Amino acid sequence: MAQPRLTKLLTGIALGESPRWHDGRLWFADWGAQEIVAVDLSGRAEVIVKVQFPSFPMCFDWLPDGRLLIVSSRDGRLLRREADGSLVTHADLSGLVKAGKPWNEIVVDGRGNAYVNNTGFEFPGGAFAPGTIVLLKPDGTARQVADGIAFPNGMAVMPDNQTLIVAESYGKRLTAFDIAADGGLSNRRVWADLGDAYPDGIYIDAEGAVWFADVPNRRCSRVGEGGEVLQTIELDRGCFACMLGGAEAKTLFMVARQWGGVESMAEAQRTGEIVTVEAPAARAGWP
Repeated sequence: MAQPRLTKLLTGIALGESPRWHDGRLWFADWGAQEIVAVDLSGRAEVIVKVQFPSFPMCFDWLPDGRLLIVSSRDGRLLRREADGSLVTHADLSGLVKAGKPWNEIVVDGRGNAYVNNTGFEFPGGAFAPGTIVLLKPDGTARQVADGIAFPNGMAVMPDNQTLIVAESYGKRLTAFDIAADGGLSNRRVWADLGDAYPDGIYIDAEGAVWFADVPNRRCSRVGEGGEVLQTIELDRGCFACMLGGAEAKTLFMVARQWGGVESMAEAQRTGEIVTVEAPAARAGWP
C-alpha cells in the first residue's frame, strides 16, 4: 500500500501526548510545556490548562458530564477542572501504589468508569518492574483491577463497554481484558502480538481495528485482533500517540517528536508536531 499524503496541522510542540477529539477540536497534553492545548482543523491552537505540577507524564479524559479529568502523575491524584477553570482533587490514588511510581494513561468508558494505569517503576531512570491498572468508579471507590503489565501505556475501550485494550510497551503487544458489570477486569489475553513494535498511544476504529503509535520505529500502525498489520504510516520522527477525529471521525491525528532515547524526552527543542491523514474507518469506543 502506498504511503498516503500527510498534512501538518501544528508544529512547535515540546512533547505532545494523550490526544483526544472533543467538541470539534483535537486536544492534547504538551508535557514539556505543562499545558493542555486544543487545536482546530485550521491549526488555530488555544491553551486550555496550564499546570504547576510536574507534567511528565500528564494524560486526561472527560467524565460523562463533560468535566475534564487530568492525571497529576507524581502525586497520584486525579484532578477535575471546574467551570471556572480551577483544578480540584477528584480522587486520590496515591495509596494504591508505592511512592515514586508515576501514573500514566487514563480512559473513561461509556459508563463513567475511569481506568488509570501506573508504570510500576520510577520512569525514567528506574529499574523495570511491571505496572498496574486501577479502576475508579463513579461513586468514588477505587481498586486495582490488573497487574503484571509490562509498561502500561495507551488504553481504549470497545464501543460495547465489554473489552478494555492496553498497550504493553515493553511487552510489544496489545493486551485485552473482559470488563465485568462492576468494572472489574478478567480473561486477560494477548489481543495482538506486535513483533518488533513498541506500542504507545492507541485508539479503536469502527471496524474493530486498533491504531497504535510506535516511538522508536517512527510509525503509526493499524492492526486487527490477532496481530495482522492492516496499514502502516511511516513518519520522520517518533510517533507517541494517535487519535481519530474530524468532521467524519475518519481523520487520523498523529502526535510525533524527534526521538533520541528516553534521555531526549527532557530536551527543550520544540520538535513536536501533529500530522494528519485520512483513515479507512471512523473512530469508535473510548476515549
